[in-house]
Amino acid sequence: MKKIIVFILMAGMSFTYVPTTAFAAKTATTNTSSDASAANALILRLSAINGMDITELSGKEKKGLRKEVRSIKQQLSDIGGGVYISAGVLILILILLIILL
Repeated sequence: MKKIIVFILMAGMSFTYVPTTAFAAKTATTNTSSDASAANALILRLSAINGMDITELSGKEKKGLRKEVRSIKQQLSDIGGGVYISAGVLILILILLIILL
């Protein structure tokens, strides 16, 4: 009798977590499309800046372009994100793989 109650509770709990993961997947796909279009616009601006003839610009204009390029690169790195693994975690993962395999 206790086992049946435990199984029913576990099944009920598993159904409550499914909709939240489905909702997270939908929001992640919409954010990536808007991020991709923003990243493309930033990359186009960088290529336009690289194509400019900088020798004709004054010092203040060059400084403004340098600041703009730095901010664009920072925005692109923020959009790209990434997963960083520390050395300790990497060693731990390798040890676990060696032990399990």
